[in-house]
Amino acid sequence: MRLFFCILVFLACMFVNAHAASRQQFTVPTPGGRILVEHFGNCAKATCPAVLILSGSKGFGATAYDEIGQTFRAAGLNAYLVHVLSAADIDAIATASGARGRIAFYAQRLPEWTSAVRGVAAYLEGQPLHGGKVGVLGISLGAQIASTATVGRADIDAVVLVDGGFPNGYSQPVRSLPPLLLIWGSADRTFPLSIGRELQRAAQRLGGSVALDVYDGGAHDFFLKSASPIAEAAHRNAADFLAAHLSR
Repeated sequence: MRLFFCILVFLACMFVNAHAASRQQFTVPTPGGRILVEHFGNCAKATCPAVLILSGSKGFGATAYDEIGQTFRAAGLNAYLVHVLSAADIDAIATASGARGRIAFYAQRLPEWTSAVRGVAAYLEGQPLHGGKVGVLGISLGAQIASTATVGRADIDAVVLVDGGFPNGYSQPVRSLPPLLLIWGSADRTFPLSIGRELQRAAQRLGGSVALDVYDGGAHDFFLKSASPIAEAAHRNAADFLAAHLSR
C-alpha cells in the first residue's frame, strides 16, 4: 500500500513539473501593478499575433489551458495566460457567501481587472513579433472581464467569449465591439444559452461581426474538460476565428 502511495506521489510530481515546464513566466507593468503572464513559446511564423487568455474564477489550474495554448500556437498565434485574478481574488471568490457574495465581489474588483487586461494588451501590442495584432479569449468570469475590457477598444482586434458576457448590471454605453465569437454549451445552467443569444443580437444591432457557436450537451465548464471531443472542437474553432481576424 505504501509503495502504491509513493508511486502516486511520484506521478503527481512528474505531472506538475511537466505542466510548469510547458509555460514560461514574466510580468507586465500596468497602472495597477505588475501582472503575471504565462506563455507557451512563440509560434513558428515570423509574425505571431498575441491572444490574451482570461480564466474563470478558479484560475489557470485546469490542464485544458495547456491544450488551448498549444492549439493556438499551432494555429500561428502566441497565447498568453494573463493572471488578472490574484491568489487572494481566487480565495475570496471560493469562500464568498453564495452567488450574491460572488457578484458583489466581482463588481468591486472589475475596474482593476479591466485595467490590468488593457495594460497587458497595450504591452503586447507594442512587441514587434505580434505585428500590432491582439485578441482576447475569456472564459466564464474571464468572459465578463474580456467583454468590459474590450468595448470600443481600437487596440483589440478580435474577441472570443466562452459561456459568459457582460456582468450583471453593466450599464456603460456599448457603441462598438471587436469581431466577436461566442462559444456556448447548450446545457449551461450558470449562464443559459439565452444569454448568449441576446448578446449575439446586441452585437448585431451595433453592426459588428458576431457568430454564436453552440455545443450540444456542453455544460458551463465544457470548454475546460481535458481531452473532451467537444472541448477540442471548440478550442480549434476559437483558434481558427482568432487566426483569421488577427492575420488581416
